[in-house]
Amino acid sequence: MLSVNAIQTCYGPSQALFGVDLTVEAGELVALMGRNGMGKTTTIRTIFGLTPASAGEVQFAGQNITRLAPHRIARLGLGLVPEGRRCFTNLTVRENLLATANPGDWTQNRVEALFPRLAERRHQLALTLSGGEQQMLAIGRALMTNPRLLVLDEATEGLAPVIRQEIWKAIAILKEAGMSILLVDKTLNELLPRADRCLILEKGQSVWNGHPGELGDAVKDRYLGV
Repeated sequence: MLSVNAIQTCYGPSQALFGVDLTVEAGELVALMGRNGMGKTTTIRTIFGLTPASAGEVQFAGQNITRLAPHRIARLGLGLVPEGRRCFTNLTVRENLLATANPGDWTQNRVEALFPRLAERRHQLALTLSGGEQQMLAIGRALMTNPRLLVLDEATEGLAPVIRQEIWKAIAILKEAGMSILLVDKTLNELLPRADRCLILEKGQSVWNGHPGELGDAVKDRYLGV
């Protein structure tokens, strides 16, 4: 479904990615991993055309999207849950959901069934929500685009443990429903059991790719340890 081949990306004169390769197959959950500052968010921004690649290629469903504008990439069926949530704070929960809605199986009712808290707060401004509720809203907003691939950047960062479990439960439901997912998160105990494959970045390059069961302590210490 998604194929990223040897992408390089720069912020002005500073190069951030030096050759990232990754794939996501239909129905697969791929974990994008690495320490802070290793290029995970830049990789996601490059996939969505927010920070265009200076070299390499991104393909989605067999189509080259490397040079497409972000809104055209989104219309092809890529849904983004960005780091920091980025909810429309001056809109209500319902308005946030409807703002991105596309026809499909994911409707407001289905999103509220996945996250009952959003139904309870339907008419509240997003500004008044807790961080965990805003993350639920950000996921629901992405689902309302009816994506073929859902990309979550720091899915549970900074959330209380009870909220993290609600998010992980929702991700498990999405995976069981056949959703293709590319996911960034640092909580390995929750992430690894749910992932089909893992990709680790180090200094803007792909350095390890494999099944979570193959991720030994030596690799974790070298690339994921503090």
